[in-house]
Amino acid sequence: MDSSSVPMAVRAASSSFSSSSSTLFSISQQLNPSSKPGLFKLQTHKPPFVKTLKCIQSPSSHHPDPLNSATRRNGSRFSCSAVTFSPLQTTELVPSKHQRLVAEFQSLPEPIERVKRLLQYAALLPTFDDSSRLDTNRVMGCTAQVWLEASLDKEGRMRFAADSDSEITRGFCYCLVSILDGAAPEEVLAMKTDDLEALNVGLPGVQRSRVNTWHNVLISMQKKTRAFMAEREGKLPFEPFPSLIVTADGINAKGSYAEAQATYLFPDEFKVQQLVNVLTEKKIGVVAHFYMDPEVQGVLTAAQKQWPHIHISDSLVMADSAVKMAQSGCKFITVLGVDFMSENVRAILDQAGFAEVGVYRMSNERISCSLADAASGPSYMSYLESASKASPSLHVVYINTSLETKAFAHELVPTITCTSSNVVQTILQAFMQVPDLHVWYGPDSYMGANIAELFLQMTKMTDEEIAEIHPQHNRDSIKSLLPRLHYYQDGTCIVHHLFGHEVVEKINEMYSDAFLTAHFEVPGEMFSLTMEAKRRGMGVVGSTQNILDFIKQRVQEALDRNVSDHLQFVLGTESGMVTSIVAAVRGLLNSSQNGDKVKVEIVFPVSSDSMTSTSSNSSPDVKSIKVDDVILPVIPGVASGEGCSIHGGCASCPYMKMNSLSSLFKVCNHLPDESNILAPYVAERFKCQTPNGKKIADVGCEPILHMRQFQASKKLPEKLVNHILQSQSNVR
Repeated sequence: MDSSSVPMAVRAASSSFSSSSSTLFSISQQLNPSSKPGLFKLQTHKPPFVKTLKCIQSPSSHHPDPLNSATRRNGSRFSCSAVTFSPLQTTELVPSKHQRLVAEFQSLPEPIERVKRLLQYAALLPTFDDSSRLDTNRVMGCTAQVWLEASLDKEGRMRFAADSDSEITRGFCYCLVSILDGAAPEEVLAMKTDDLEALNVGLPGVQRSRVNTWHNVLISMQKKTRAFMAEREGKLPFEPFPSLIVTADGINAKGSYAEAQATYLFPDEFKVQQLVNVLTEKKIGVVAHFYMDPEVQGVLTAAQKQWPHIHISDSLVMADSAVKMAQSGCKFITVLGVDFMSENVRAILDQAGFAEVGVYRMSNERISCSLADAASGPSYMSYLESASKASPSLHVVYINTSLETKAFAHELVPTITCTSSNVVQTILQAFMQVPDLHVWYGPDSYMGANIAELFLQMTKMTDEEIAEIHPQHNRDSIKSLLPRLHYYQDGTCIVHHLFGHEVVEKINEMYSDAFLTAHFEVPGEMFSLTMEAKRRGMGVVGSTQNILDFIKQRVQEALDRNVSDHLQFVLGTESGMVTSIVAAVRGLLNSSQNGDKVKVEIVFPVSSDSMTSTSSNSSPDVKSIKVDDVILPVIPGVASGEGCSIHGGCASCPYMKMNSLSSLFKVCNHLPDESNILAPYVAERFKCQTPNGKKIADVGCEPILHMRQFQASKKLPEKLVNHILQSQSNVR
């Protein structure tokens, strides 16, 4: 083929097409003989709508485009001849178009040449209607603004049009539209993001963001295609999940909400002041978990402004915060969480030399946890007995277990504690540091399965990609450790257990182009979906703090771009996180000059069966509540007493909700407890001993201390390694 005259196709400015055929224009463009642009055909149509994609910014004036503006828009010399294909012939071109595109870009050895080719294709992208530059047509997840419009024509073929404020991204859009425009819906859905990996377009240092561009545009095309297919087949559309939209001006609720929740996120100012007064007067510190009821978190968040010794966090940081409060003079610590959290606070305070500081729970009944319970039963002890017979072995136990479990386990098998944010690094480092090691993780079965799946995925990565996760591992080392990784298979968190198939199906249908967040404890389907999003910069899997940090980072990036944006995050964890997320997002929006340009939507994967329907006319008694400058008509979450629904993600943890505001006031008002009224609320020290005759608190704290040393040095502490090797000798 003559490289100076290569057929390419663009959509005509004005055209029509019949029900039986589509008109394309074969265009010969006079290019540099060294250029070899590919063969793509864009079909004539005027689609009805578009979506966003943000990617790489246009080259600056210091790095002029390979084609000047005249060349990009009007300077190319085209000779056109009409060509007609039937719809069937057009769809048969989809695989060949894709392969030709891959071959073309792979034939260009230098990254800059591939970028130049994109800029050439950007010049061929048809003009996009300004009226279609809508938020509903935006593609999330890139660094430039992108719009994507889609329609289903009379022949049942998908029609796409796209545009961007970045020339490079326009080139991406041209390539994808040229492949999929006119394809059958099934063919659009058949293309995988992995199919785009071979395109390898980008400059050194920004390649991943370029690949993310291909992926995010494709995901948006497929989301729109699914919607048209469902409509064509007469399927009722999914009801959207409830969500909360946060802007610089306030907060708005969408969907079904529980009317009773309205007052929870917006606390009574009198109660806030009451709490501040008693905490200040009696020098009481408060540590609370992210999963507290919105009513409790609302009051605590407001009280923080006047009393600094209130901290809301994940379970690991709670004990650290309690120590800092004791160092600052607090005489009492109230713990809003489940019992293993108050146990840990008590033990860590004792270890830090603050035995005189009182620690109080929020209920006179046991505040349980399904994970902690799973690790305290005979089945888990049998699991550890098996671990003790393997050689050498390390038990990696989740922080969300009792001190007693940690102590008994540590005497059976050398044990280190982990969190959902450091578990992967802990296990990989252990395998690297101790030859032929067996790792036994527990008790969360979903997290264990997700870790195993992650390592399996790593065997398909390049050594360079693996090194980004752990610098000392490669494909061979990951393959070799898989048979020596064990995880307990009978322990789950009742909250994350309910992020199952039905929720994943709905997310995939309606929110596939949104930012996805998932706790490491979610079932495998949700984990895999979010990991796929993570690979294209659209997701995070980890701890509650990881999720919060991810949302804050993406919001800050949107503010830095200084363009209008709507970010949508699916919250794959307990809905109690909403208070901390809203506070963080509002802080970012209100502190930025561009805050009025960004909207942040938090989506709660909760079944409507677990919600109380609310509408503008559902109850004349429902009124908006104003706190400072924020107005919220209704609040997301399950109405009091409704609990969780197995039809969707669990909205709240029933154990965490045992920590009520009334209990907090009761404990605080009776301190100091001279009449011993609060005896059932005291976080007691363990008086019994381990089978080896040691104090439970001393032995149970050791795995936690091992973890802290690992976090500081990124290596297993020498004491733990010696324990592993000594146990190996004993087994032999």
